Amino acid sequence: MTIELSSHVLSFNKKLFLSVISLFIAFAICFMAFQYRREKEYKIELLNTQLQNYNDRLNDFLRGRDTLNIQQLNDYVCEHTFEDLRVTLINKNGTVIYDNLEKDPSHFENHHNRQEIKEAITYGSGYSINRQSESLGGEFFYSARYYPNLDYIIRSALPYNVSLMRHLKADSHYVWFTLIISLILIIIFYRFTHKLGMSITKLQQFAMKADRNEPIDTDMQDAFPKNELGEISQHIIQIYKRLHQAKEDLYIEREKLITHLQISHEGLGVFNHRKEEILVNNLFTQYANLISDKNLSSTEEIFSIPELQPITRFITKNRERSIGKEEKRMSLNIDKNGRIFAVECIIFQDDSFEISINDITQEKEQALLKKQLTQNIAHELKTPVSSIQGYLETIVNNPTLPREKINAFLERSYAQSNRLAHLLRDISVLTRMEEAPNMIETEPVNLTTMMRNILNEVTLELEEKQITAHNMLPEGLTIQGNSSLLYSIFRNLTDNAIAYAGTHISITIRCFREDERFYYFSFSDTGVGVGPEHLSRLFERFYRVDKGRSRKLGGTGLGLAIVKNAVILHGGTIFAKNTPGGGLEFIFTLSKE
Repeated sequence: MTIELSSHVLSFNKKLFLSVISLFIAFAICFMAFQYRREKEYKIELLNTQLQNYNDRLNDFLRGRDTLNIQQLNDYVCEHTFEDLRVTLINKNGTVIYDNLEKDPSHFENHHNRQEIKEAITYGSGYSINRQSESLGGEFFYSARYYPNLDYIIRSALPYNVSLMRHLKADSHYVWFTLIISLILIIIFYRFTHKLGMSITKLQQFAMKADRNEPIDTDMQDAFPKNELGEISQHIIQIYKRLHQAKEDLYIEREKLITHLQISHEGLGVFNHRKEEILVNNLFTQYANLISDKNLSSTEEIFSIPELQPITRFITKNRERSIGKEEKRMSLNIDKNGRIFAVECIIFQDDSFEISINDITQEKEQALLKKQLTQNIAHELKTPVSSIQGYLETIVNNPTLPREKINAFLERSYAQSNRLAHLLRDISVLTRMEEAPNMIETEPVNLTTMMRNILNEVTLELEEKQITAHNMLPEGLTIQGNSSLLYSIFRNLTDNAIAYAGTHISITIRCFREDERFYYFSFSDTGVGVGPEHLSRLFERFYRVDKGRSRKLGGTGLGLAIVKNAVILHGGTIFAKNTPGGGLEFIFTLSKE
């Protein structure tokens, strides 16, 4: 396909060539004019020097005489002069004493105002080019020198005729040399600008193709010359190709995102800062219609729904008082026609925002069922208590039973009662966290001191199993949270390690990192660990590792579930992993706020 380049009278390389050549020609002309003048001045100076030498020799002749003898002077001039030379002797006052071309110099005018005479008197020597002779007529080249010892001026002159003009004419050889060199340089520069122009033309073709989003020929990179401009052009093409590929990848990801939004199980709508729709899915429209009790003609009408006015005010307020660059969030629940919707708004840095609507009716129902289930479990657990009572009644009603049997019944009853009490307590804690997480009171809690107290409380158990505990929390580590729940986190993790990690091990508790929002904790032991298949289920309620495993979670089966819920209530997350050297490590975060 032929690319039509932008129409210009002259291409770039021609403009560059003509511009530089114009400057070069102007420089060459100036150089030749300067050289011509310099050559001419050199020849004038050379002729003046020759005449001045003649003046000096004549002065030497006159200085050897006591008196001026005109006849002797005339004879000397006739013998030592060359063709057409005029010799004049003038005193300081400008009076002509002698002239070899005029027998009677008395009728000559005073020469005091002649240019060469004035310069000779002032500077010692002087000359005049192409000056009209007022005495004899005709044009002469005059050269005069003042001799103070004899107080006169000797002036020699040559008629300014064709021969003299030819002699003073500048040599033109340098002109031809300059023209030849200029022609060679013009040819070289034309070849250079032609190559440069071809590179720029290729780059222009690439730019026009890129602007029109047309495919780039694979051989275009090889068309550029192997110079700096060619390298720059190749880099530009490579960058364009990467950007084009990134654009295609971004387009594919965008299509994936749109597809994901359309099949998402939550209603999502994205709007710009003017509350104009950018992208919404069908579920968002459906939920908006359910909340408004009518079919909305446009998505933007959701901002007039009374139930969503808190979201609308939140958006307006943050747009008017935009201070920070962090994302701003607001969420609320809407109970409408027996259904519960969770609405969340996220405002981004460019003031665009996203609104998500989730139907959480089923989740609420499941939460209610879970609550009932927990209560039922607590109720059902009362049945073993009745069995314990039966053991005790048997003992009471049969005082003749052997002592060994009575002690066995008592030990079993006591163990079961403790386990049931712990189970009921743990279920109560979980229920309280799920029912009213917002009602849990918070206060500044010193975790370093709390962990130190926990280790003091379990000192006997640690010594019994020969476990070494390392509390590496920094001094004064304080967090805003619920003291009881935070205690449950660290106490349950400690009890779990003591009970199931094994003997002759070590426990390490440390805070290994912090940022603006979270503290990052590690609770690890060097014990037996658990199988990889169990790691993802350790925090499930009543989950136990099989008894055949080297490590099992016994007790009530709710300790780690309590830990997980307590961590979540403090804005963090938790997971478990086996350490490379053996043992189990719990890594969790706690929010600073």
